[in-house]
Amino acid sequence: MRPQTLEDVVGQAHLLGKNQPLQKIYADKNLFSMILWGPPGVGKTTIARILASQTELEYVELSAVSTGKSEIKEIVQRAEAAGKPIILFLDEIHRFNKAQQDFLLPSVESGTLILIGATTENPSFEVISPLLSRCRVYVLQSLTQEELGKLIENAEQFLLTTIDKESRDFLMRISNGDARQLISIIDHTFSLFKKITIEHLNAAMQDFYLRYDTNGEEHFNTISAFIKSMRASNVDAALYYLARMVHAGEDPKFIARRMVIFASEDIGIAVPTALVVANEVFRTCETIGYPECQINLAHGTVYLCTCKKDRSAYDAYFKALDDVKSLGNLPIPLHLRNAPTKLMKSLDYGKGYEMYPDKEKSLLPKELKNAHYYSPKQ
Repeated sequence: MRPQTLEDVVGQAHLLGKNQPLQKIYADKNLFSMILWGPPGVGKTTIARILASQTELEYVELSAVSTGKSEIKEIVQRAEAAGKPIILFLDEIHRFNKAQQDFLLPSVESGTLILIGATTENPSFEVISPLLSRCRVYVLQSLTQEELGKLIENAEQFLLTTIDKESRDFLMRISNGDARQLISIIDHTFSLFKKITIEHLNAAMQDFYLRYDTNGEEHFNTISAFIKSMRASNVDAALYYLARMVHAGEDPKFIARRMVIFASEDIGIAVPTALVVANEVFRTCETIGYPECQINLAHGTVYLCTCKKDRSAYDAYFKALDDVKSLGNLPIPLHLRNAPTKLMKSLDYGKGYEMYPDKEKSLLPKELKNAHYYSPKQ
């Protein structure tokens, strides 16, 4: 289903529509170095391939995660020997460190490489200034509900199936503007059930996440009992379940990680130093190990058990998370966005920001201006 022409790409009309920048590059076959900045699954790789296909130049696709200087050097030498540029698509360019980016610079500046960098991170911070100044930056956006709906229609035609409205709505919520995730979920569900319903989607996604679970039931039952005993402030029970895990050879760092989580989840702001203690327990498990660190685990367990409990911060966060899941990544108000670069200022980031606004003034996206999450205990 990957588009082969710009006309087939769903979304990014501000870049691909009539007389828009990337459409003109495509039509003129005049490619230059650029950075495509946007969230996952919005078409960065697809657009790069399509733009490159309009030229007669060699196109090389690499990921910055697994690429080093030697691969780049070999491509540069090949371009110099051929006497014409090579188009280098570098995915996750933000993963290149400063030295690696410096190494790219002369070849981009001389035109030996036409660089198309893709990143989900702000290039103002993640790409060195000399390299950034030699590339145009194009900002891609998450797909809208209407655009995701178009992709679902395309998938229906491709798979010769029909997706009901409830399933469509679920898919558009869960994919969160990410075309790749949307298509992957549809593909995974269809491959399992040959039909897509809300029940099949839930079953397929459960299978997708649970198939990586290789630990036994007893492992989870015991850690669950340990956490619930600490939550109930029952020191004896917590120490018993801790002893069972230690005696069975459970990784002490696994236990300590759960204690760190517990310190924020169940104790929270009632005793803020609980997180400090839990982190120190984790650190000692990491540096000392068994058998001595079992004493540190016991020390931390007793302390966390006897602390007052307050889940108000935890509950408030997950109320907010529910809105994120149901409404997706709503646009952050422009006046709250950081604007340390000219590029960002030109996009109105930070415009109208007040350092100390009225306490009652909502700073949430407009769709959530009346939302209220945090209800502290007395």
